[in-house]
Amino acid sequence: MSAPNTATTQATATTEATTATEATTATPAPPRVLEARTLVELLQEHGHGPFTGVPCSFLGPVISCLEAEHPQEYVIAANEGEAVALAAGAHLAGRRPVVILQNSGLGNTVNPLTSLCHTLRLPVLLLVTWRGRPGHTDEPQHELMGRITPDLLTAMGVRNEVLPDDPALLAQRLEAAAAHMAATGLPFAFIVPKGAIAPYGAPAAGRSTAPRPHLMKRAEAIGHIVSAMDPHTLLVATTGKTARELERDRDRPENLYVVGSMGCASSVALGVAMYAPHRRVAVLDGDGAALMRLEAMATIGRRRDTDLCHILLDNESYESTGGQPTASAGVDFGAIAEACGYRATHDVADADALRAAVLSAQRDGGAQLVRVRIAPGSDPNLGRPALAPPASAARFKEAIAR
Repeated sequence: MSAPNTATTQATATTEATTATEATTATPAPPRVLEARTLVELLQEHGHGPFTGVPCSFLGPVISCLEAEHPQEYVIAANEGEAVALAAGAHLAGRRPVVILQNSGLGNTVNPLTSLCHTLRLPVLLLVTWRGRPGHTDEPQHELMGRITPDLLTAMGVRNEVLPDDPALLAQRLEAAAAHMAATGLPFAFIVPKGAIAPYGAPAAGRSTAPRPHLMKRAEAIGHIVSAMDPHTLLVATTGKTARELERDRDRPENLYVVGSMGCASSVALGVAMYAPHRRVAVLDGDGAALMRLEAMATIGRRRDTDLCHILLDNESYESTGGQPTASAGVDFGAIAEACGYRATHDVADADALRAAVLSAQRDGGAQLVRVRIAPGSDPNLGRPALAPPASAARFKEAIAR
């Protein structure tokens, strides 16, 4: 008999089993977790690979394992839709690929899953994390997607279930998933709850762990940027630690904290700059975010006369999900910006050059890129934004109108 078709059914069964166990023992057993190496080995034993996707801390141990032990089998993707398309190509070449993604990026996969994989019958195996799972505390940007993740997968024709925590059961479910994909030509998804994968201790091969003391950290760079800006500048901050550090250190009504929708901050800032031309506008972007929505630079370049200072804080990592590397080390963002039509570009790595670049960009106006090379790392006690997202947006709108 096959397993239930949705994660909700399996989650209910798990809850009932846990309740029964607790009724017969005074001290509930801790939840079981899979070792990252066990999961990778089981996937490979069942013929799955290569792996591609965008990091999530829930699956960070799996990515670390792949980077350390199977680097040739892991491809960093800039966004989740790209990862699905890459996997579709790998399937055409005779492989059985696995796509790793955070459910907050599930929306990026809708088009390739429905109009590529479904249309051409190209099955790929998905590992989708379950941020915002109902009944579990999480950030506000994950609430809606967490609630609809199983149903959204089902609506796209992607059979799904919660990742089993028992290796023997997982082996059985991998066989069932493979049989389903072979019979239907459609993708299959395992939904991965928080804490399902145990930490992986070995350092990732090829990932630099050496400190870069000559580079500023992000919080310091943000301080220099805000100090150098016109104090009335409208400032949009990308999701993750950038928005959190800006709010903690430099909160003001002219700040907008984009706590979700990774990669969209620069486009939000362009929309503000185009339709509030009486105000200076800047955006604090990140390397992972910029790569996820690289097309935004083409649109900004087409609007080169719009007063937008695009500041790209580049630490070559997805720091908010565990420091997995981005592809930014090999990307010349300045050349891309110039090719897209930006008026000017700046590439800086120290405080004096950063302040000079921001002053120059605001003085000369138009679309300008300031790439700031920074060191990874942040305050381990950095909190979440205190201001609720709707309140941040409402306050920002009032600041624009003044």
